[in-house]
Amino acid sequence: MLAYIIQRVIRMLPQLILISILAFIIIQLPPGDIVTYQIRRLQASGVEVSEQQAQALMRQYGMDRPMYQRYLLWISNIVTRFEFGYSYTFEKPVAQVIMERMGYTFVIALAAAIFTWVVAIPIGIFAAVRQYSVADYIITFFTFVGLAVPAFFLAMIIMYIALSRFGIRVGGLFSPEYMVQPWSWGKFLNLLSNMWLPIILLGTGGVAGTIRTMRAMMLDELRKQYVTVARAKGLSELQVIMRYPVRLAINPIISGLMWLLPWLFSGGIILEIVLNLPTAGPALYSSLRQQDMYMAGAYILITGALTAISALFSDVMLAVSDPRIRFGGVEGA
Repeated sequence: MLAYIIQRVIRMLPQLILISILAFIIIQLPPGDIVTYQIRRLQASGVEVSEQQAQALMRQYGMDRPMYQRYLLWISNIVTRFEFGYSYTFEKPVAQVIMERMGYTFVIALAAAIFTWVVAIPIGIFAAVRQYSVADYIITFFTFVGLAVPAFFLAMIIMYIALSRFGIRVGGLFSPEYMVQPWSWGKFLNLLSNMWLPIILLGTGGVAGTIRTMRAMMLDELRKQYVTVARAKGLSELQVIMRYPVRLAINPIISGLMWLLPWLFSGGIILEIVLNLPTAGPALYSSLRQQDMYMAGAYILITGALTAISALFSDVMLAVSDPRIRFGGVEGA
């Protein structure tokens, strides 16, 4: 397994280089640049910018160099010093903005992922075992609703009901009195009391999709001959289901882990904006709107890198969960 992991890491390096190049090119495509934006901001505040000052800004942001030199400078600073550049939107280094929002992003989305698996996998198994029952039809109906209704729309409905009916403002991760307070036990409890809503809303779509995937795969496995043989050997129904079909039916969910890390980082951007969460999504949206090239490039690069790392993690987990799978392919193929 160690040799396989090393081989996959080596194969992943060209992917990461290509991702970084594409990220840098993409953020250069919109019209205008960081210097133009800075000059317009200064002029809007009543400050006249001379030609010499404009040239100084060009040199400060490296805009007087060819694109390949700007890329090499950008990526070398990231690799050697973990410096992604300076964000003029937040007026601080990009790495600092990312670290400030990374913790909230990962905690919320990881909790949403755990919520998705804990709820969806047992329900999917139950729906498959009780196929065409009343419970199965009810579960199927709600999974369609969960897939069809966007999480941000549910958030807006809940916010409206909470404000109009109960006079409670829903949104954010902290109550107003804890917003600027240093960390304490009370602030931590306040965070937990406000975190449940984004966790449930972020996991709603995942629960619906995972239930349908698990149900479909379980139905396919339950019809196979080995299940009949296992029952004929005298195993209980619970042993038959958990020992064989579940282990095989869960493979598509494990393969979906390749999207977990990028999802943990970017999350549901629209939902995070609606709920006013201090997470990575709103920062990415603001940087794209204002053409903050270093901030946008950092998020695109990190998301792409996390996708490649997640693909490696997913493949390893698949090989561990299913003994038929080997790193060189399926035995007997």
